[in-house]
Amino acid sequence: GTLVRGSGLVAKGGAKMTILSGDDSTAFPMYAVGARGVISVVSNVCPKQMSDMWDAVKAGDWARAKQRHHELRVLSSMLFNEPSPAPTKAALGLMQRCTLDVRLPLVPATAKLVEDLRGELRTLGLL
Repeated sequence: GTLVRGSGLVAKGGAKMTILSGDDSTAFPMYAVGARGVISVVSNVCPKQMSDMWDAVKAGDWARAKQRHHELRVLSSMLFNEPSPAPTKAALGLMQRCTLDVRLPLVPATAKLVEDLRGELRTLGLL
């Protein structure tokens, strides 16, 4: 969750083991210090954009990777505004990839978040 700790892990063991970012929001900065992947929620909604960020890093195209990071920043934040997996299911439901249903004790995303997600997904060209 912190770049200082992640950077230290890469410095200490990055040659011996694969270090991953644990959050979408830190993926790009962690790539910059040598991480080799991310445990991603955003990838469930826009896998092409997330994989393009990694492909850009591997190709040394840091400008493109940074652009992808900034494009996905708002969505990444939104997907964690309410308890998981409701926001992700809401986004995927808007994209007609799954239902909005969640099982108790979870609750669906609020109407406000669903509308905010709809706007962001339109901005990203996903709706």
